[in-house]
Amino acid sequence: MLSIKLPQLLRVHQVPRVFWEDGIISGYRHPTSSALDCVLSSFQMTNETVNIWTHFLPTWFLELENPRLSKVLRTVAFAYPFFFDNLPLFYRLLLCSSGGFSCGQEALSASHSYHLLCALLTGFLFASHLPERLAPGRFDYIGHSHQLFHICAVLGTHFQLEAVLADMGARRDWLAAHCPPSSLAATVATMGLAVAGNLLIIAIFTAALLRAPQACLLLQETQPESIGRAKGQ
Repeated sequence: MLSIKLPQLLRVHQVPRVFWEDGIISGYRHPTSSALDCVLSSFQMTNETVNIWTHFLPTWFLELENPRLSKVLRTVAFAYPFFFDNLPLFYRLLLCSSGGFSCGQEALSASHSYHLLCALLTGFLFASHLPERLAPGRFDYIGHSHQLFHICAVLGTHFQLEAVLADMGARRDWLAAHCPPSSLAATVATMGLAVAGNLLIIAIFTAALLRAPQACLLLQETQPESIGRAKGQ
């Protein structure tokens, strides 16, 4: 029989401080895991398993060198596209509230409300580290804030798309009369630019990571005696 040995999981005191999460005590993967270990850990219950399965594209941030700055940048990375994408909605709501603009039924649909609620919950969970802060160790595998954050983000995206489709349906006649028709070539070109931009960002940060020898040193700042004790148990 073919047997596969799953990677060893560590407790919080066995990994470098830069990887510590508030209120998460156990279920940490080894910071220098091999590529095979990373793949196998996707099918092992760790404190990142749910996160892995809710998104597949990894990010690279100043995480090792400056964790606090990394947290700020990650928060901005979520907040900026949210406000940018919703500027038309905020503008419409401002005009509706001023009374000088005739708003149709699509102005404040249920999908808009659910989308904004999920967005607020997403930001709150990402910044607060609740509920694991209230009961450290109880939510290491299921129910910690990062998992709930992913779920709220996915739901928020769903309701946002539903709201966009509702707006398009309600304004179809106006769009047909005032906007140029879309073509397959324009759609493909837009998708190509988006993919090229994402690949460029990944390439830039990957190159920066490979050029930073201090990153390897930070990854090795484990406590050998703690790991040794864990292996002997």
